[in-house]
Amino acid sequence: MKDRSLDWLRQAQDDYLFAQESLDLGHYNQICFICQQAAEKALKAVAFFRGAQYVKSHSIVLIAKDLNINSEVKQAGAILDQYYISSRYPDGLPGGAPYELFSKEQALDCLEKAKIILDKASEQFSK
Repeated sequence: MKDRSLDWLRQAQDDYLFAQESLDLGHYNQICFICQQAAEKALKAVAFFRGAQYVKSHSIVLIAKDLNINSEVKQAGAILDQYYISSRYPDGLPGGAPYELFSKEQALDCLEKAKIILDKASEQFSK
């Protein structure tokens, strides 16, 4: 089976770029979700790079735990994992549509957390 780990990492990096470029448009809930996705894909890239054939989880925290990756990544992942559902689905929140409820500060925090994970994942490929 062909190693596609770099494809996963490159897609994670492109997702992150999209999230950054979306900041001025004010789609803060979508930025939070895309940051979660970018971080998840980056860790899946590491898993595939290390020889995994399949990664079932969508939780950054669980994937990081399985990969035995440090607490900084787990801490950033714990924040981002909160946005996997809540940033997209109205029933993931007590009321209102997600696009109405997320702030620029949340989006900036997610960009920061995703960057931590993307950087750590990228380092794995240079070892």
